[in-house]
Amino acid sequence: MAFRAVLDANVLYPFSLRDTLLRLAELELYDPLWSAQILDEATRNLVEDGRIEVWQAERLVEAMRRTFEAAEVPQAQVLALESAMLNDEKDRHVLAAAVAGGAEAVVTANLLDFPPEACDPLGVEAVHPDDFLLGLYALVPHLVANAVSEQAADLQAPPKTLDELLDMLAETVPEFAAAVRERAQLEER
Repeated sequence: MAFRAVLDANVLYPFSLRDTLLRLAELELYDPLWSAQILDEATRNLVEDGRIEVWQAERLVEAMRRTFEAAEVPQAQVLALESAMLNDEKDRHVLAAAVAGGAEAVVTANLLDFPPEACDPLGVEAVHPDDFLLGLYALVPHLVANAVSEQAADLQAPPKTLDELLDMLAETVPEFAAAVRERAQLEER
């Protein structure tokens, strides 16, 4: 069984970050997990912020569920554990999903909502997406860098160069973007 990580709604919100995380999961570098509530929160925020339409949010969730059939932790299991979680109240469902799904990590930009004293006894670590991606990059740099290059090549509406994609990623995962950029520059020489 691969390393399992719950993807919090805040890492599923930015398109470029979500795309990178899911592409690396497709390469089986880790097993992504989420709950219906996490997906709802991410897509609701995308719709409310005017980034996508409701029908696009529905298609996104459908595609994620179809591609990662084992990723969704049953909501009944999340609800059964949620009240026992000791992290920030609004994110207890996320930690409950991690415990119910047997995840070793929660990938989140809100580390303060997942203090070690709430997570450590459960065997779960809250990891910033920059650190998570850097960890995957350290394991298989060529595979991760190639996936990001392919991601840039696949962007067509509008088209993006690798540098433009890395600029977008740098907004949320600056160290990871810098590492991939440095590798790309070395390979160009």
